Formats: sequence, structure tokens, C-alpha cells
Amino acid sequence: MGTDAHAFIRDLARGLEPRTDEFTAVMLQRLRRELPELWQYEDIAALLPGAVSEHVSAVLDILENRIDMADVTTPPAGIEFARRLAEHGVHISKLLRIYRLVHASMLRLLLEETAPLTRAPESITKATIAFSMMGFEYVDRTAKGAVAAYQRERDRWLQRRLIMINEAGTLIGTTLDTTRTAQELADVGTHGFADLVTVDLLDSAFQEDGMEPEATPLVVRRVAQRSVLDGCPDSAVDTGQTHVYPEESAPARALATGQPLRYRVTVSGLPTWLGAPADHGGALRTLGIRSVLLVPLWARGVPLGLAQFLRYQAADPFDDEDLFLAQEIASRAAVYIDNARRYTQERSTALTLQRSLLQHQMPEQAAVETACRYLPCGSRAGVGGDWYDVIPLSGARVALVVGDVVGRGLRASAMMGRLRTAVRAFADIDLMPDDLLTHLNDVVIRLQREEEGNADEFSATCLYAVYDPVSRLCSLASAGHVPPAVVTPLTSRSRVGSTSRAVDFPEVPIGPPLGLGGLPFETAQFELPQGSLLALYTDGLIESRTRDVDTALAVMSDVLAQAPASLEDTCDAILHALLPTRPADDVALLVARTQALDADHVAALGLPSDPSVVSDARKFVSAQLSAWELEGMAFTTELMVSELVTNAIRYGKAPVQLRMILQSTLTCEVSDASSTAPHLRRAQVFDEGGRGLQLVAALAHSWGTRHNREGKVIWAEQLLPADGDPMGL
Repeated sequence: MGTDAHAFIRDLARGLEPRTDEFTAVMLQRLRRELPELWQYEDIAALLPGAVSEHVSAVLDILENRIDMADVTTPPAGIEFARRLAEHGVHISKLLRIYRLVHASMLRLLLEETAPLTRAPESITKATIAFSMMGFEYVDRTAKGAVAAYQRERDRWLQRRLIMINEAGTLIGTTLDTTRTAQELADVGTHGFADLVTVDLLDSAFQEDGMEPEATPLVVRRVAQRSVLDGCPDSAVDTGQTHVYPEESAPARALATGQPLRYRVTVSGLPTWLGAPADHGGALRTLGIRSVLLVPLWARGVPLGLAQFLRYQAADPFDDEDLFLAQEIASRAAVYIDNARRYTQERSTALTLQRSLLQHQMPEQAAVETACRYLPCGSRAGVGGDWYDVIPLSGARVALVVGDVVGRGLRASAMMGRLRTAVRAFADIDLMPDDLLTHLNDVVIRLQREEEGNADEFSATCLYAVYDPVSRLCSLASAGHVPPAVVTPLTSRSRVGSTSRAVDFPEVPIGPPLGLGGLPFETAQFELPQGSLLALYTDGLIESRTRDVDTALAVMSDVLAQAPASLEDTCDAILHALLPTRPADDVALLVARTQALDADHVAALGLPSDPSVVSDARKFVSAQLSAWELEGMAFTTELMVSELVTNAIRYGKAPVQLRMILQSTLTCEVSDASSTAPHLRRAQVFDEGGRGLQLVAALAHSWGTRHNREGKVIWAEQLLPADGDPMGL
């Protein structure tokens, strides 16, 4: 662009600076027309004019002063606006659409202002190109900053939500006392969420099981309440007092329909159902109640009562995300309250079911040595859904699993069994840890949808780790679950023979619990020296009312650093140190000592994508079997490897590799860069192919396919010959 065009654009931008407010008003008018839902949030509506004005000023400044786009950053008001959108749970697509609308409006206004200033088509064309190039790059750069701010705030919000959910799962329902459980709900609700929480239970909830609620008006009893302010009246109704909500009032409607409500208190005053008595009503009016969540307490289709979450004037009003979170916490509390009435006699049944679903005998595999423990909770609220599992995988690998279904009782135990079965099914097809948790999350969501419409939703945490003794790599992913403890081999030995080991709790990406959605899962990898210890456990092992988590982890670290040689003794030492009394929550503990395959037991050969190398693969197999003194297996092994290598060269992609692993079995693996999975098919009489995999399936003890980031691996496993049977027959 020539000097005249730059001067023209500079003069245009300089002349438009006094009209920044005018342009801002035009853009706000379009935003209000296109996205009217944004104006329901007072703070967002207040921030919009400043954010748009900053963008207009920034664009004009760039045009006037020819600022290098590399120096352009997102205006502060734009950062704050993105954060507020994230706080209110507005989808990020709305943020990006705002940028597109503002960009389009600014471009149109600039072009409209350009036309009257010149009739030269060349000048208009150059200005249009300059505006478009600058605009797109400006939007790209500033949108990146806004999206990053949005994501950071959203991550913080999700973390706060997960903390509150985990806190609710830990602190609510520790006893079979209904009043205590209701008070625990009120206590958790005021931990950085609400300023005042009240819990009312139907009078019928205190009667014997099977009693139906009386006809309206329903009599409720205030059983718990908690305020964040000391010395002020908690609510209009004292704890232990019975009362009746006025008919057609918001609480009565929520209690009758079972649907939660978000109620905005206007400046005209408190509703009668919130501050009926004059003394309490006046006090609450002075505090300035601004927003109320009315969340019915329903469990298994039966109404139990109502929880109210209130915020004062100084706090932001509740939004839909807050309502969802309060409903989730209240639903859990409702289950615990119902458990207090129902589950005393079901504890033994649930415990029997839980133990029957857990793994009793560890499978035969050589990758790790394992020991495990399961302890039901000491309270009578019912056992939970904690589980552990050890699953042999192809290629001498092994999967270590620990999970925890949120909740207690028969349902949690049953869901645990379903999830454990699903994990084993996904492990059987050799999914990567993050892919496995993604599929498992879909299973949980599908199970939630299949539940009855009035049933309480459930969620779970899970840690899935895969250890490969050949590469000594441990790959793991977490769905809301605590990371494992990793103990490296012996580093020093004292004179008296005691051992000291390095203990670490690796920082691994922790995704959302199963069934909640949100962020994707990620796989972390780290190498483990031979003889390392992995301790996988559920949160019941480290969480306690009398001790913080950091202290518990320090105690566990001390025990593992001086762990005895026996893994069984190690499990006992951990439980003895962390749980001197019966645990308040279920505990699952799995300790594994890693083994490494000697290099003499693994052989690999890279193969070019040429059919002529099949003979080289057979020679390699024959030579390796001779080195392992397994000549009797040469015929079947060479035949299977020939078919697998031929298929990889014919249907796969380079690079192709053959790997042989000698362990308790002989495993032959052929890998290539293609993700296409092979399948058996029935060959016709005159077909020249189609029988290779049938032959492999007939000769191998087991075979299969697993996918990884680089492609796929087809493996075939054979049993080693018995003594005195050189042919392995």
C-alpha cells in the first residue's frame, strides 16, 4: 500500500476517534439484538460497553499509528468480560460470536465512513484490504487472549466445583442420623457457595418406613441451618420448629413438583415465606437477601424435604450452574438422609455384594507383583462403591485399576460391578488409558439416562494405569481420582539393614469424574526402574475429619519409604498408619511392585514394506527360537509370523516391526502405522487369500489387535511347551 493510502487511513482513523461512543452504541445495539440473553446478567451487561469501547479505540489506534500487530494484546476489559462469561457458565461459542459480530460491525462502519471521503476506486479497494487484514489479525490475537482468560476461569470454576462435590461426598452422610446429615448439607453449602443454608424435612420423613406424606398443606420441620455470619439470626424459623409453607408459594411448588427453582429477591422486599415473623424478617431484610435456590430433597422417587441456599446482597446472585451444583449436592444429601431411614438392615447385604464383585485371586502375570485390601466404612451408612482390579494385557503388559462410585449402599455396589465389567471389556480391546476413560464416561452417562426419571444420578472416579515391563513405561489417566504414590527402588541401606526409598506423588492430569462431563482425559507417562512400587488407593484412605490430606500423604510417604519386602506387610503397614480406627469411608488399596523383562527375553526386527522380507522374518524367528531353546515351536511360530507380516505389508503402512517376547508365554507382535483393524472372514473355495487370520487364530492360544498413537499391533500368543514335549503338543 502506498504512502497516500496510509495517510488516508491514518486521517480517517484520527477523524473517527471522537465518534468512538457512537460506534460503541451501534455495536451494543446489534449485540443486544443478536444475543439478548447476555443482558440477563447484570455484571456482564455492565462490562459490555467498556469492553466494546476499548476494542473500538484499539482498532482506531492501530489504524492511525500503524501499530505492529505483534504488539497487540487483548484489552483489560475484554479479559474481564471473558472471565465473567466463564463464571456464569456462558458457552465459549458466545464469546467467539461476540468477537465476530463486533469485527463485522466495525468493518462495516469503517467502510461506510470511507466511501464519502473519496471516489477513487483504488483508494477504496486498498482501504478495504487494509481494514480486512488488520481486522482479522486483530480479532485473532485478541480472541486468543480472551479465550485463554475464559478457559483459565472456567478451569478454576470446574476445580472449585470438583472440590465442593468431593467435599460433599466426604462430609455428608457420615452417620445414620438424619439431623446430622441435614446439618452436614448446610455446612457444606456454606463453604464458599451460599451465605445461608436451611434444610426442612417433611414430618412424615421421621415416621416409620412406608408412611405416605400427609395431604397438603405439608408440614415440614426445620432440622438444620447454617449462616456464614456470626451473631445473626439464621432464618425466620428456629431449628426444630415445624411450619407450613403458604400454598402456591415458591417453596411449596418446588416441594410438590420436585423441581428446583432459582428465585431472585427484588428490592421491594422479602417474600412472606422467607421472613414471616417480624423479628426474623426485619433482620433478614437488613442483610439484603438477593438470591435464593430452592432445591427439593428427593430420594428414590420419594419427597423428603427442601433445602434453601441464600446469598446476601454483597455476593453475586445464583446462576443456572449454581442451581445445578446445589441440586447435585442436595440430591446426594437426600440419598444419605433416606439411607439413614432405610439402609441399616441393608448394610450386610451390600457388603456381601461388594465383596463378591471384587477380585479375590490375582491373575497370573509377570509384569507386577501385587497385593490389595478393601475396607468397608466403619459407619452404618452403608458400604460404598470402591474397587480395584488387575488385568493382564497383551505384550506382557498389565492394567492396574482403582475406582470409586460416589455414594453408598446396594446401588453403589451394583454400579461398581457394572463399571468394573465395563473397564475389563474396554481393557480387553487394549484401549489407551485416556480413550478407555472416555468410553467409560460414556457408559456412565448412558447408565444415568437409562435410570428412572426420578432416580438420583451417580458419578464415579477412576484411575487406570498400564505398565509395560519391556519399556518399563507406566501410562495412566485419571477421572477425578487421586494420583498414585510412586516408590523408586532402594537408594541407601543403613548399617542395621533398614531400607530407604524415594517416594513421589507425580503430578498427573486429573480429568472430571465419570458422568459429569467437562474437560477431556489425558494420558501421562513416566518410566519406572525395576522394583518400583505403585500404590493406588481411593480417597477414603487419606481423607479424614481429624487430619488434612497433606498430612496423610506425608504419613503414607514415610511408610512406603521404609516399606517391608512383603507387599502384604506393606498394605498392612499403610492401613495401620493411616486408619488406626475403622474408616469413615470405604477404602480400596492396590500395591504393585514392577518387574522388567530382561533384554534377552525381547527381540525386535524392523522390516521394509516389501513382500520379499517375509523370508527374513521367518529366519529371524527361527534363529531367535534356537537362542531360546524353543526349536520345537519354530514351525507354528514361523507360519503365524509369515501371515502377520504379509498382512502388515499388504494392508498396513510402514514402518513395520516384528517383536518377540518370551515370558510365561511366547508372544509375537507385528506393528505397522495403519489404524485399520483386521478381521476374520470366510474364504470361498477358489479365493487366493482370506485364510491368514483364520490360520493364526487356529494356531495361537490367543490373538488380538491393539491400537496406539502410532498405528496398530497384531499379536499372537502361544503357550510354552511342557517338559518332555519338545513340539509343544
